[in-house]
Amino acid sequence: MHTHLIDARTLAETRQPDWVILDCRFRLDDPEYGLQAYEAGRIPGAHYLNLDYHLSGTCNGQNGRHPLPDAQRLAVDLGAMGIGTDTQVVAYDDSGGMFAARAWWLLRWLGHAPVAVLDGGYGAWLEAGYPVSTERAPRRSTRFSIRAPLVDTVRAEDILDALGSTRLTVVDARSPDRFRGENETLDPVGGHIPGARNRFFRDNLDARGRFKAPEVLRQEWLALLGEHSDANGVVHQCGSGVTACVNQLALELAGLQGSVLYPGSWSEWCADPARPVATGDA
Repeated sequence: MHTHLIDARTLAETRQPDWVILDCRFRLDDPEYGLQAYEAGRIPGAHYLNLDYHLSGTCNGQNGRHPLPDAQRLAVDLGAMGIGTDTQVVAYDDSGGMFAARAWWLLRWLGHAPVAVLDGGYGAWLEAGYPVSTERAPRRSTRFSIRAPLVDTVRAEDILDALGSTRLTVVDARSPDRFRGENETLDPVGGHIPGARNRFFRDNLDARGRFKAPEVLRQEWLALLGEHSDANGVVHQCGSGVTACVNQLALELAGLQGSVLYPGSWSEWCADPARPVATGDA
């Protein structure tokens, strides 16, 4: 069972007929890109999941740009793609894992353990010379049963209550400039949650776009977290709860368990002018 990462060779050579592959390609500045890319060519048998439609819920102006989807609706979508209780799922994108990790996190949120992100994404598959397809993926509809979650979340209120204490350590996955409050183009307010630390999600990847070795990730994360060496009390956030999932995946690859996600992230936090905002470096 693959529960975190899988490389292209392992996927190509050990894939079983009942495995389900999820193509999660997307671009925040071009929502149509993912489906167009999928139709132009994908890993054979892959099904497409759209960030806005499948992997997010309805925005109301106060719950962030990509709120969590309705669990029952997502379960129906996953079942329609053939994902049952023990089905091995592999998710990929072409954006450093940011959208595939969101799918990985959501399946774990629904209690599904056998789900992994393709290390290096679609680019790694192409680089290895494996075939692509434009044929429609076969449908093997089944029932996806929601079970006890394997991941947890916190609310904005939980973070507010912990400000100024050491109970929670917020880690922001956005780029350093957006963390500082500079070059903000996605949200109406620039800055970060007071007391947050910055770990750009791409810092978990090497020059080839693969995840760094677990021992390297562990060393880097421990240097960032300090007192939270077991990850308990660590809260991941980003702009809208998407790239934060890459940080959580990296932390688990490093062997550090117990961190949680703030799904609303900065886009929810800054929607309420009563919530404090910090700018500059951590």
